[in-house]
Amino acid sequence: MGVHRRGFLQAAGAAALALVPRGAAAESYPLRPVRIVVGFVPGTGNDITARLVAQWLSDRLGQQFIVENRPGAASNLAVEVVARAAPDGYTLLSIGPATTINAALYRNLSFDFLRDIAPVAGTMRVPNVMVVGPSLPAKTVPEFIAYAKANPGKINMATAGPGSTLRMFGELFQMMTGTSLTAVSYRGGSAAFVDLLSGQVQVMFGPLSESIGHIRSGELRALAVTGATRSAILPDVPTVGESVAGYETDTWYGIGAPKNTPAEIVTTLNAEINAGLADAKMQERFADLGGVPLAMSPAEFGKFLAEQTEKWGKVIAFAGIKPE
Repeated sequence: MGVHRRGFLQAAGAAALALVPRGAAAESYPLRPVRIVVGFVPGTGNDITARLVAQWLSDRLGQQFIVENRPGAASNLAVEVVARAAPDGYTLLSIGPATTINAALYRNLSFDFLRDIAPVAGTMRVPNVMVVGPSLPAKTVPEFIAYAKANPGKINMATAGPGSTLRMFGELFQMMTGTSLTAVSYRGGSAAFVDLLSGQVQVMFGPLSESIGHIRSGELRALAVTGATRSAILPDVPTVGESVAGYETDTWYGIGAPKNTPAEIVTTLNAEINAGLADAKMQERFADLGGVPLAMSPAEFGKFLAEQTEKWGKVIAFAGIKPE
């Protein structure tokens, strides 16, 4: 074949590709395995939720969606990996509260979360629960507030560090009630529960899934759940908002992608994830974790992420929290 003929065929091929509808990218996606980067170790809520979604997408789209754990730097490492990845739909990010908290907590990140990560879909939301140890006399949220105001700084609150949801949920409570609690950091939930049971710390805004056993055994007292509505797991336990108007916060999860990922691919992923959230078996798995589906369009999820970032920025400023 002559040089001129090869050049003609290459040019003709390029022209033909230019005429392919943009939607064809979504119709053929994915052509190879897709990784979902998780900024935490296996077994965490973020990881478990990502794996449920990955299995669903693998079954639906005919390619493997593989969870890749990249813990480190309070999940900032995972965000950086995805922010720098090619925007082709083959690298996704498992998003959670830490992502929006870190956007306000850390000032010198190499990325801008809201700018560099495109929202794809919400997946699940789980309320935390405000639990107190047996030594604390308060049996309701109003009683707790009254006791805390009568004993400022004397109630120890278990947290998992400055940017943890346990700390943020507790700081939001203080900001909205005018109470003053002393934050005590733990590296793991098991140590926090030991001290909560022994009375070394008196309150925790902990994950419902980790607290439920202690609540049912009577070792800990659940004063309220943190979400907008009562939990089906603890239907008799009120929300914090029933006593503190406007208080509402959950642990939640979702999926993001590098900015400039083709809209057709984002739309495909959103539709498939939302189909999973409507599936009875998937909803049953979420319920086992104490959660409910968080079905949103990409635009709705983007608005949600911006609101969460703004919310935690105000709390961090109020509490004067600095990263360790």
